[in-house]
Formats: sequence, structure tokens, C-alpha cells
Amino acid sequence: MRILFFTLSSLLFILFSGCTPAADGPLVRDINAFNEAVKKAQPGDKIVLANGVWKDTELVFTGKGTAEKPITLSVEEKGKVTFEGQSNLRMAGEYLVVEGLVFKNGYTPTSEVISLRRNKEHLCNNCRVTECVIDDYNNPERFDSDYWVGIYGKNNRFDHNYLVGKRNQGVTVAVRLNTEASRENNHRLDHNYFGYHPILGSNGGETLRIGTSHYSLTNSNTLVEDNYFDRCNGEHEIISNKSCQNTFRNNTFFECQGTLTMRHGNETLVENNYFYGNGKANTGGIRIINESQKVINNYCEGLTGYRFRGALVIMNGVPNSPPNRYFQVINSEASNNIFINCDHIQLCAGSDEERSATPKSTVVANNLFYNDKKENIFTVYDDISGITFKDNVVNEGMKPLQEEGFSIKTIDPKAYKKEAPATPDNTGVSWYPRKEYEIRFRSGKVIPARAEENSLVEAIRNSQPGDIIELTEAGTYHMTKGIDLYHPLSVRAAASLSEKPVVTFAKTSLFNIENGGALELSGILFNGAECDDKPGNAVIRTSRYSMINNYKLMVRNCDFEDMDINHSFDILKVYKNTFADSILFTDCNFNTVSGNVLELNKETDDIGIYNAEDVVMENCHFKEIGGTVLNLHRGGRDESTFGPILYFDRCSLEQVGHDKRNASGAAINLHGVQLAYIQNSLFEGCKPMKLFLAVGEPVIEISDCKFDEQGEIISNDEAFVKKNVTFLGTKE
Repeated sequence: MRILFFTLSSLLFILFSGCTPAADGPLVRDINAFNEAVKKAQPGDKIVLANGVWKDTELVFTGKGTAEKPITLSVEEKGKVTFEGQSNLRMAGEYLVVEGLVFKNGYTPTSEVISLRRNKEHLCNNCRVTECVIDDYNNPERFDSDYWVGIYGKNNRFDHNYLVGKRNQGVTVAVRLNTEASRENNHRLDHNYFGYHPILGSNGGETLRIGTSHYSLTNSNTLVEDNYFDRCNGEHEIISNKSCQNTFRNNTFFECQGTLTMRHGNETLVENNYFYGNGKANTGGIRIINESQKVINNYCEGLTGYRFRGALVIMNGVPNSPPNRYFQVINSEASNNIFINCDHIQLCAGSDEERSATPKSTVVANNLFYNDKKENIFTVYDDISGITFKDNVVNEGMKPLQEEGFSIKTIDPKAYKKEAPATPDNTGVSWYPRKEYEIRFRSGKVIPARAEENSLVEAIRNSQPGDIIELTEAGTYHMTKGIDLYHPLSVRAAASLSEKPVVTFAKTSLFNIENGGALELSGILFNGAECDDKPGNAVIRTSRYSMINNYKLMVRNCDFEDMDINHSFDILKVYKNTFADSILFTDCNFNTVSGNVLELNKETDDIGIYNAEDVVMENCHFKEIGGTVLNLHRGGRDESTFGPILYFDRCSLEQVGHDKRNASGAAINLHGVQLAYIQNSLFEGCKPMKLFLAVGEPVIEISDCKFDEQGEIISNDEAFVKKNVTFLGTKE
């Protein structure tokens, strides 16, 4: 009877306490049981979280283990315990280990998903976070900032974690030095997989930041080694070093649009890192600022970025710089590095009236520069007499920067090829599925649609990401309903058609790109004659709400006509807090549009935020456009991002910009655009082209263009380039 009584009691305890015995520690099934287990935990104990979804769960893991007997928080089965909704983890104490947690399908209710502190006074020391996952765990408001990981205290290790898909503003991993107890910390960050980070279009998109400008002259002594950075494109700074005596070694950077940046702080060691650009746009290497920096034995290949995203960038500084600006490069070194087919080496970058302090007592020695595509890869923006060049080598066919310190040799790049120690296979976790976060157009199935009312609506409703909606008939497709897009889709005319199918619509907008959506259009004529007779219609619009996912819009060989049933009829209407990686219109015709073709100017706070990264308009023809063909805006002075970038080629504009509601008074209006090539184009009967040059060193080049008697270019600065530009009138 005693045995039976004990068994029943134990069963009741299991049912009502939420805990079940496990071989290596209590198995907890809810937050109350977890809190009780934490209270009772002793050195050497292990708390095991039961399989399942832990929704809206905020864990506080505290305790005091020992080096020989840490207290461990683990999971029943890795990959089968997920924290979703508004969940997070705070941990504080001594010798704690956390392993196997997964955060997805939600966002943190506080400022950090994983925080190595309970509060400002109670931090982690000698603790470890390993084999954890944070997957696309983003606040739905694009510019509501949070960190995914905040590291405080001393002697902590963050290793073998998988972090991918950070989309909202805020650093992915931040090492904080805001109290004395977190300085000279000796943290180690190793073997982590930092996955895809799309362009943020704003400051605050760093993958890793160590310190801040306030504490930049404080020693952090943090080691970052053997990590893999995969397409971390958030902003200029993939890694932002903002403290002293940190080491970055044996890390791999794969197709990352940015640099490892010594933004603040001194005595940084950047050693034996690997940068692979594979020719992707804006991929960068290493940027040197401040004193006693050492950049040695790094390998860079296929990097295309220029200015602040060059393969090697040595900056100018600000005399007597305040903490948040640029300290002069002094007593620094870039030696024994290899640069294979990298496009830009930037010296004295950022030189302007403010950044006038050129590098001094700095050495560039024993580096190899090989490029079989470009004759000259060196750009000098200011006086380089403070840099000593010694024993550098360039290949035959390249121009050395100068005679002194450079020699020309026959180089076989294969002989210098090195294998990176950090790979996707030996970083992150092995038990969590990895997926491609960029879904390609035309990667799915073909869905036919006939020329019937709302046939596109029905086809798209039954589609999957990457599918193709194919218009199989040359008749009219009339849509009485708007089409909401939540994943990438292509809509195209069948190749067998001899004329373009016509799409008409009755709602305020035809295609609504919502969060997660993207759109490709090809071979279609869009007619606006059947729209509601009211102002503000659009063929395509973005979500009216904040979009955490970037979108793409690709339009080829399409015609747009009769978009004038009322005023302010736009082709693309965008809203604040939405961002396009790329917008492309090629081989398109626009005839009679009362509003704007592309009005990308909704970020008006002048803090460096903008609506689109790459805008391409090629072989397009615009006639009788009431508003602007393009209004592209980036305000403020922030230099953390690269765009917007514009390519405008082989286009003709006739009678553009004359509607009284065109507030810009321009046919094309570019404000704060960083890179623009406008070429081979004709302007007849158009309002002016307006340019406002701002932020850093914008490159605006107008070439082989022709303006009639009305044509003119109005700019706040004459720094833009004109080549073979003809004005038939006297305005210029």
C-alpha cells in the first residue's frame, strides 16, 4: 500500500506541477514550473524545457553555478521547442549555460530577444549561449528598434548560434559597455552563422556592434572568431567596432554589402578574415579609422564596393573630433593582405571640409593587388604622404599607385587562393532547417488565366510563392476587385500571343504589394479608363502599413494608358516605412497619366531613410505625364547607407510635369540620391530636371542627353557631371 500511495502521489505531482522527472534534470512544461525550477537550481543542475510551442513566454534564468558545475537550461529535443509570439530570455548570474532555444513567428516585447542581464545591476559573468536560433523574429514596425542579442557582463561566450532574417531597425548582436561591470569583458563570439540581413535603408542595420561612441575609448577586449556572415546587407557597417582592443579573426564574409568597420576605438586587430564578393554590387572589405589599428593576413576576392564600401578603405578624420565623428588614422597598419579582382582601394576616403585630417604614421606593406579586369583600382582623395607604402605588388596590366613601395610582377591568383576556416557547415546549428530567404520570381508553377472578369484575382488567390500567372488570351481582363500580394508572383502574357492582353480595373488600385509580396509584370497593356472617377488611383501600391519585408517590382514590355480619369492617378504609389530592394521598368510606354509614374519620396523626416535602393528605367517612353516621371528622395546627412541608386537610360519624355498639382515642379526630381546615371535620353516640352546633392560624395552623371527649348537642369550644387548634354534653348 505504501508503494501504491507513493506512485499515486508522484503522478499527482507530475500532473499538477507541470514538471516530469528527466534523466538529466526536471522536464518543465510551463512558465510556472520553469520559475520554480530556477528557484531551486543548484550547481550542476539542468532544467529541460518540454517540446512544444511556448507562446508569449518571457524567461528569466538566474543562478550561480561553478566552472565545473554550471547550471544549464536546455530543451527536450533541439528544434522542437520554439518560443513564439512576444517571447524573450533574460539571464543573469554566474556559470549559466543556455542551449537549444528557438525564437520565431513573433518579436520581443522588450528591447532584446536574448539579454545577458536581468537588469542594470544583475549581469551575466562566465556564462554561455550556444546552439540557439533566432529566425525572422522581427517587430512588424520597420523602425521600431530592438536588438536580437545584448551581451553584458564579463567572460561570456556566444557560440554556434544561428541568427537569420533581421529586418527591423536595430543591431543583430550588441556587446554593451554601458557600465564598468561590462568593460574589459573578454567575451568570445565564435562559430555563429549570421544569415541573410536585407538592406534596411537606414542607420541601425549592423549585424554586430561592440560598444558605442560614448564608450569608444574604453577597452572591450572582445574576441570575434570563426563566424560566418552570409549576405549581411543591412547598412555600410556589417561589423561596427566602437571600442578598444578587440580582435576579429578567421571570420568569413560572403556577398555582404558593407565592411568590417573600425568606426571608433583603437588597437583593433583584424586578422585572417575572408571576404568573398563574387562580383555582387556594393560588396566590401575593411574600413580603417582611428589609431593603432592592425589589418593583417586578410583575403579579399571579387569585392565591388566603392567609397565607404571599398575592399580596403583608409579614412580621413576630423581634427579634434568629437566622440561620434571620425578620429584621424594614426599609427595603423595594413599588411600581408591579398586582394583578388577587387574594384576599389580607397585612401583618405571621406575627405571634405570637416574630415580634413589625413592619415599619418601609417603603413601599407606587403600586400598583393591582382585585377585582370581593371587597370586602376586605387583612388586617392587627399594627401597620402602620411602613409608609407612598402613592398606591395600588383600584377602586369595594372597601374601601381606610385613607384615607391610598389612593384609589378606576374601573378597567378590561383597560387594565393585560400580556404576560409569558417563555413556554413561548421557554424550555426546542424539540427535547424536552413531556407532561402529570397524567393526568386518564376521559381514556381505556371497558372493559366483566361480573359474573364476577376480571373487574375482567382488565379493569384490559389498561387504559391514564385508562381507565374500567364494570360493566355489577347482579350480584356477586367478586375472589379483589388489584388493583394503577400508573396512574390509573376504576371505575364503568353509568348504565343500576337498582341498584348489588356487589363482594366475598377478599384482604387489594381495590385497591392503587402508585407512579403513582390511583383513581376511582362507583356501587358494596363488601361485606367474603367477606374473609379475619383482622385488618387494607382496601378500598383505598397501596403499602407509598415512593411518589415523589402519588396521587388520588375516591369518589362508593358504599356500604361488612359490613367487620367481623375487627377493624381499614379503608376506606383508607395507609403511611408516601405522599402524596395529594386524597382525596374524596361521597354515600357506611358501615355496620358495625370499623376506620377514613380513617386518615391514618402520618407520626409530627413534622417537618412528612403523608399528604394536601386531604381532602373531603361528604354521607356513617357508622354503627357502630369506629375513626375521620377521623384526619388533621401533626406538628412546620415552616411550609413549606400542608396538610392538610379540608372536612367535610353528614355524619352514628352510633355511631362505640367499638372498644377506637381508640387516638385519637375519632370525628374532627385534629392539626396547617392549614385545616378542619366544617359541617352530626350526631354521635350518638360518641366526641369531638379537635383539636390547631399550626403557624402554623391555621383550624379548626365551624359548624351538632349533638352529642347524648355529644358533645363536646376541644382543646388554644380558638382554633378555633364557629358555631351545638349540644350536647344538658353536655360541651363
